[in-house]
Amino acid sequence: MKVWHGRTVVHQVTDAQPSLSSDIGKREKRYFIQMGIRTMCLILAVVLTVPWPVRALLVAGAIFLPYFAVIGANQPNRGMSSGFDYEKPNQTEIPRHRREIGS
Repeated sequence: MKVWHGRTVVHQVTDAQPSLSSDIGKREKRYFIQMGIRTMCLILAVVLTVPWPVRALLVAGAIFLPYFAVIGANQPNRGMSSGFDYEKPNQTEIPRHRREIGS
């Protein structure tokens, strides 16, 4: 335990972030699924004989899905919230092992 501004800060296991490799894997999987949906929209817009509003919707999906897929893939997962709001420690203080930076 660590005392921070007179308060005891207790870190819980649920506060831990997912590993970088699992985070990247989840984002890649979501991106490839969205690109698969985009490909299907493009193929269906060309192959199906449907009214123009449906075709326009499929073409719009093929055009705009890459934007949302890239934005989603570049945004790191925040993880599940435990429902409790813990005060974040002040990150403006230089860690002890890096004190020479501020000197």
